[in-house]
Amino acid sequence: MALYPFPSSEKERAMSAYVVFTRHKLTDPAEFKAYTEGVGKTFEGHSARLLAVYGNQVNLEGTEPDGVVIIEFPDVKAARAWYDSPAYQAVAQHRRNAAVYDVVIVEGAPAS
Repeated sequence: MALYPFPSSEKERAMSAYVVFTRHKLTDPAEFKAYTEGVGKTFEGHSARLLAVYGNQVNLEGTEPDGVVIIEFPDVKAARAWYDSPAYQAVAQHRRNAAVYDVVIVEGAPAS
């Protein structure tokens, strides 16, 4: 599911980066609702594609997370530009107040 224009050629997508949000515990549903209502607008002006959003999961090892979100960006620089943007950081405060998360950027091959 594309959010905004995303490079289509393999050359443009060769250095994709994935922001992975792993939620471990929801602590404040009202704050989480504020986050989910505001986060979509933070992608404006950024090339991003949602690959997974709290879908069904099969835990293979370790502690099962409460939910996982994976967002694809053209590269690490683009992922950081979105994550560090004032728009996202303003909304991210709701996520931080709402739940316990781990967030990482992983470089890898583009999704097919």
